[in-house]
Amino acid sequence: MPFDIARTRAAYPALAEGFVHLDGAGGTQTAAGVVDAVTAAMRAAVGNRSAAFAPGRRSLEMVAAARSAVADLLGAEPDGVVLGPSATALTYTLARTLGAGWRPGDEVVVSRLDHDANVRPWVQAAEAAGATVRWAEFDRDTAELPAARYAELVGERTRLVAVTAGSNATGTVPDVAAIAATAHAAGALVCVDGVHSVPHGPTDVAALGADFLVTSAYKWSGPHLAAMVAAPATWERLRPAKLLPSSDAVPDRFEYGTPSFPLLAGVAAAVDHLAGLDPTATGSRRERLLAGLGAAQAYEEALLQRLLAGLAALPGVTVLGSPVRRCPTVSFRLAGLSPQRTQEELGAAGFCLSAGDYYAYEYFQAMGLRDSGGAVRASLYHYNTADEVDRLLGELDRLAAGGGRMAG
Repeated sequence: MPFDIARTRAAYPALAEGFVHLDGAGGTQTAAGVVDAVTAAMRAAVGNRSAAFAPGRRSLEMVAAARSAVADLLGAEPDGVVLGPSATALTYTLARTLGAGWRPGDEVVVSRLDHDANVRPWVQAAEAAGATVRWAEFDRDTAELPAARYAELVGERTRLVAVTAGSNATGTVPDVAAIAATAHAAGALVCVDGVHSVPHGPTDVAALGADFLVTSAYKWSGPHLAAMVAAPATWERLRPAKLLPSSDAVPDRFEYGTPSFPLLAGVAAAVDHLAGLDPTATGSRRERLLAGLGAAQAYEEALLQRLLAGLAALPGVTVLGSPVRRCPTVSFRLAGLSPQRTQEELGAAGFCLSAGDYYAYEYFQAMGLRDSGGAVRASLYHYNTADEVDRLLGELDRLAAGGGRMAG
């Protein structure tokens, strides 16, 4: 059955304000069920985690429910789900923990296609240990990250390979499974940034070959929290810096401080929302997630192709990269206008999208575009419509013809 876009959009209260939200990569709008879950948790009696009294048990249940939901979303185990404030914070914790065991001569492989949150923590951990950083370069024309190049980068001293499952700048979807296979053959661990890939289709952490995978709930209709998953046995081998009286159990030992229990309720609700994207799907939550996200992925792909075709037909528009596999994300530049001015003009017309480098620092540095403002990014999500894509194209066509809305 066709993807029910009217039903989907009705689940997002913020869409009633009338803006065209094309910044899913920067953060999606929040599903109504998530708002309700967070509100209900905040209205209820609160208590820190304890089995001794009802509010404490409720908090324990919210933590367990969030872990179970993320595990279903990613094909992981609940006991392998570490919850935290952001993907950046979780990656820094992991980098510091792993880096404590690195020595001079050890090597770490990072890519210039990644968001800086999956680059800088590893670079800094390597520098602190005296380890060597090796860089995987992307193709400047296509923005592809060839898996074959990793055979030249990975060796017996490689301790970790960090790679994105979806570029937040170009949408590129690298062959993570092939990259991971190369890393594992050399005995290295693999940390996958799934922040931009998880919202746009089914995810199976084992199929990717990821030893660690991180995702952010606010990129898939949820609150501002993140999760990193690994096999429980993998977490057991690691000893992070932590407070002496805090739990030493896995995965708790990697979580700092008291969590926001209401936001954890929102994480579980966001996963339930995704599991309901296909109203005809049945079975376990994992099975319904695969069906719903699969349907959303096909819908988003059609929107992406419509956007790419329209941009290609516009004079003065340059699209960055042409990867074969692509999340529904496109960065572009408009001749005669800086990315920031283009963003402002589009903002005046009701379009919400990003401009700059969006923390894809190494990508824009390598492309020589950081000093000139980076690019404009249109990042689609499953609540966007063909009409919104067409309206964006129409506005860009008007801008290309010199029809700006703003004075000066």
